[in-house]
Amino acid sequence: MNIWVDADACPRAVKDILFRVAERTRISVIFVANQRMRLPESPFIDWIQVGQGPDIADDEIADKCEAGDLIVTADIPLAARVVEKGALALDPRGTMYDKTNIGQILDMRNFMDTLRSSGVETGGPDSFGQRERMKFANELDRFIARR
Repeated sequence: MNIWVDADACPRAVKDILFRVAERTRISVIFVANQRMRLPESPFIDWIQVGQGPDIADDEIADKCEAGDLIVTADIPLAARVVEKGALALDPRGTMYDKTNIGQILDMRNFMDTLRSSGVETGGPDSFGQRERMKFANELDRFIARR
């Protein structure tokens, strides 16, 4: 089992949690980004740099992940792709995406995207804070405990 991270937009607090989890659990955490990252030295932490462009990091993660892996991403279309392969996805805000909920979540995302493209103001997510960080850490711990 690996943990893959869609790292370009991943909050620093979530990355810090993942650094600690990699060391504590000895689970491989792989950060995928299109720009250079500073990561701690660890045999359990790695990164893959991909080229610039839309969805290149997503494609890399979707191609390389396997059933049973966990993908950390806020990108719902990527989450749908990896869930289809038998992996799970965890949003940095602590929402776990699996086969039971990804269809409905993807439909809502597409609906909201349609509204935005037609000029409707839909607002954005709340700021990322302590509550979201804790929810993420708790979901990650539950995932690891099940493995």
